[in-house]
Amino acid sequence: MTAETSNTRIKQSQQPADSNTALWIGILFSLAFTVLIWVLRPIIIPQIDFAPDTGFSHYFWKLPDPTVVTRISAWTGYLLHQVTIWYLIYRAQTSHLTYSKKLHRVNILALGANAFFVVLHVLQTSIWYDGLAQDVSILSSQGSVILMLVMVLLMENQRRGLFFGKKIGFLKQSADVVKRYHGYVFSWAIIYTFWYHPIENTGGHLMGLLYTFLLLLQGSLFYTRSHVNRWWMVTQEVMVLVHGSLVAYVSQVTKGGPMLWPMFFFGFAALFVVTQMYGLRLKKWTRWSIIAGFILLVFLVYNGRWADTNEIIRIPVIEYGLVFVLALLIQIGIWVNRLVRGPDKAKIA
Repeated sequence: MTAETSNTRIKQSQQPADSNTALWIGILFSLAFTVLIWVLRPIIIPQIDFAPDTGFSHYFWKLPDPTVVTRISAWTGYLLHQVTIWYLIYRAQTSHLTYSKKLHRVNILALGANAFFVVLHVLQTSIWYDGLAQDVSILSSQGSVILMLVMVLLMENQRRGLFFGKKIGFLKQSADVVKRYHGYVFSWAIIYTFWYHPIENTGGHLMGLLYTFLLLLQGSLFYTRSHVNRWWMVTQEVMVLVHGSLVAYVSQVTKGGPMLWPMFFFGFAALFVVTQMYGLRLKKWTRWSIIAGFILLVFLVYNGRWADTNEIIRIPVIEYGLVFVLALLIQIGIWVNRLVRGPDKAKIA
């Protein structure tokens, strides 16, 4: 082996990892770890005698007799996880990184940190069980996810439009602010929701954990091409359809609850039909086929109970409405900032 060949191999071995490879490894890790939790939960997680379910705002999976130590265990894990990722996002932004096919060093640190805290939460659950649910409402966890989805709609308006590929021009300035700071808000929504729940292996929990793992993976790949891959981004948006529908269906079957799964399925599917699929550069005939399939499913599911078809528009009306509310609030913040600091010093985005 010549010295030149040896030096070439050393240089190749020192090349940063490909972000697409890291993405696929992360997806496989997320799937494998979810299956591992499903298998090992009866062994590593204590059996809890939960308090009776008291209704809509009650979160069932929490200790009936929490202590200071159990509370501290959950909040300490959450805060350490949150501050670590916020710091790494700040490092990435202040390092003036450009989007690359390769992983930056900060991506490797983020991937390692998230993997560490995922394992830590499993250990924390196995010893003390409780999550943040003991101290905060389930509505706060659900609200954080809704805020994230709404911010995506606002931010992506500049690329794929908001309604059937049509961009809403006056949303651009607010979207620019969201694009600059969304990493901090998204990481809060994901990490807060992750530590809100203890590690459980019900169908809803496992789907939620898998979804969370994939979102943590996405959040670790900032400033890489994989982070802005349109198919990968839409997949994560659409996963809320699967998760929401599954949880509602399981609740209906196991608890005799109301039939709400069509509201989640068709509500989030409507978001895909009206907005999300226009970011995929699909051919026109493909889009029309998806719309026809959506209408056909509506007829099949709602045949005989047409009065309930208002369920289809509930989620879209809420999310699109919140897009404009959020944009207005951001715009008010921009105006106030300009008024206080002056136009020359008030650049936010």
